Amino acid sequence: MGDILHALPAVTALRMAHPEWIIDWVVEPIWSALLTARSGACGDHEKPNFAQPLVDKVHFASTRKWRHQPLSRETRGEIVALRRTLKNERFDAVIDLQGALRSAVIGKMACSRRFIGEERPRERVASWLFTERVATRGAHVIEQDLELAQAVAGDALAPVQPMLPFDPAAEAWSDGLLASGEKGILINPGAGWGAKRWPVERYGEVARALLNRGFRVFVNAGPGELMLADTVVQRTGGGATPLVCSLEQLISFTRRISLAIAGDTGPLHLACALGRPVVGIYGPTDPSRNGPYGTRFKVLRSPSSRRDHARLEAPEAGLLTITPEEVLQAAEELLYSEAAQ
Repeated sequence: MGDILHALPAVTALRMAHPEWIIDWVVEPIWSALLTARSGACGDHEKPNFAQPLVDKVHFASTRKWRHQPLSRETRGEIVALRRTLKNERFDAVIDLQGALRSAVIGKMACSRRFIGEERPRERVASWLFTERVATRGAHVIEQDLELAQAVAGDALAPVQPMLPFDPAAEAWSDGLLASGEKGILINPGAGWGAKRWPVERYGEVARALLNRGFRVFVNAGPGELMLADTVVQRTGGGATPLVCSLEQLISFTRRISLAIAGDTGPLHLACALGRPVVGIYGPTDPSRNGPYGTRFKVLRSPSSRRDHARLEAPEAGLLTITPEEVLQAAEELLYSEAAQ
């Protein structure tokens, strides 16, 4: 989810520079709602089909399922079908914005004469498959993706707020959760792995304090994270509201919030993509590369934290030095400065 959200500003800038181009995207099915809505377009937005504002076509690569069933007939059939489809599209250029071996292998399936990727991608072996390697200089991954997009036609592109779909059914659902004028705060206690996860009990303390200040607090329960959300809600005596929803609903609801509080995880980057203020609680990942971008934000990170992507289960030591009081202060600074504007 985070990789897609980080890539969206670059592709949006490319779309705005070349509205006549055909742009397709290969995506894991679970994240397709970031590119296209299922229930159609809203007619009151500037693009006629705002259900799929950015791309012309979405192609599915079920890599999660393929990893669990690598030798099955179904997996082989889906990979062959995807390769045939991508090759038949006859793309003028392919860009790998993830920098992983699997994304590079999928990009190579298109058999395009131009396959553009970073000179030093996240997984170095991926660069062997590129026909054009871009020496990126930006500190943030969004800036690096923008440099890759610029290589397609030599454009001078600037980062822009990305286009995300509007799903009418999800919009109606969100309207029923947060009334107009209410100040809603979204807390996301989960993270991709344990080392990035600030203690759930501390999220509960922050949630309780914000409720006492008159804010509505919602706790997002991502896939497999319902127990984390329930713990935060219990710490507030039931005052906070658990948010169990689809990705389409999460997009529409995030448009309405006044603040998001989370670690380095997808919902934080979604809030940034939608221009909402965020408090980022960081530990082993580097906010200069993966932190909030393009919105008002506060990042909390201990000077003792070092960049480490090891999938450890225990919270990183520096992360544990961040207190609920510090998070609450950062949240209040953003909330009250927004109110004064």
